Amino acid sequence: MTQKYYAVKAGKKTGIFTSWEECRESVHGYPCAVYKSFKTREEALAYLEKNDFVEKDGLNDKSRVKIYVDGSYDQATGEFSYGMVALTGEQEEHFCRKFQDPELALMRNVAGEIKGAQAAMQYALDRKIGAIDIYHDYEGIARWCLGEWKTNKEGTRAYKEFFDRAARQVDIRFVKVAGHSGDKYNDMADELAKKALGPG
Repeated sequence: MTQKYYAVKAGKKTGIFTSWEECRESVHGYPCAVYKSFKTREEALAYLEKNDFVEKDGLNDKSRVKIYVDGSYDQATGEFSYGMVALTGEQEEHFCRKFQDPELALMRNVAGEIKGAQAAMQYALDRKIGAIDIYHDYEGIARWCLGEWKTNKEGTRAYKEFFDRAARQVDIRFVKVAGHSGDKYNDMADELAKKALGPG
């Protein structure tokens, strides 16, 4: 089995861990935990050192754009969709789109969540935004990208590859929120995703 290194920037303990169990212990239940997996210790170390001081003094956090994403699925048509809310300063931008892809549709609303996360990354790339926080309610959105879940399907493999390319230009953090818990923007993204599918 290939050795992985888990770099934790924000968690109960920070630093480099060599097992997912240690990493999970550090980040589980920690609000806005920041972590990533790497194939080499050198890469993990470089990630920990990157922008570290800027983040601590708060400048970087102010420049980060928060993007909420959610997905939906229509069993009758086999279509899926995403809703996305980007928060830039005082401004809210709303996006939604539906898709038809029989292979991806097997993942139901998760397919929409994946497309939403990709749209968030593309949003940052198109606008040359250096750092984003993707707020999502499905665990896999972060775990596939961070190498914590295996990408067994074509859709998840393509998603991980998309993330790897985007992450070269954008500092991407994932923030898990509880679905249907009254979180204003998560609910808004959910509504946008449903709206994209049309009246049901």
